[in-house]
Amino acid sequence: MVPVISIVGKSNCGKTTYLEKLIREMKRRGYKVGTIKHDVHGFDMDRPGKDTWRHAQAGADVVCISSPAKMAMIKKVEQELTLDEVVSFVDGVDIIFTEGYKREGKRKIEVFRQAVCDRPLCSKEELLAVVSDVVLYDDVPHFGLDDAAPLADFLVAHVLIKG
Repeated sequence: MVPVISIVGKSNCGKTTYLEKLIREMKRRGYKVGTIKHDVHGFDMDRPGKDTWRHAQAGADVVCISSPAKMAMIKKVEQELTLDEVVSFVDGVDIIFTEGYKREGKRKIEVFRQAVCDRPLCSKEELLAVVSDVVLYDDVPHFGLDDAAPLADFLVAHVLIKG
């Protein structure tokens, strides 16, 4: 089973910025990386008037678009899928990072910036690691915000190799 690691933290703490660094570092090392972004507000990735939008407006339950460089699928759902259900659509990767999904039972890495956050989102028992400008818990691995290489080393050693 592909390991799933949830990158969590409060709004504006730097989750996306750090995840970009981590993805680049894992790709530099030759790993295939999948990501899943949780959006509690809903989203719309199809532009009104475009063919795929028109297909969905006509009633298609699943709309796919494919080109030589990428493929995307939009699937209507009656209720929000669980993270495991979304993960089941992702294949061909070595690791999946989620942004959000703080309530799911996956291993979590919290991104925390002291200037933005007054306290951590997660208890130490929930965390695989912390990425922060301050040490939050002495007994939870801590990594700095600027360089993703040390966290990548940790993930390779503790998640990818050991499973």
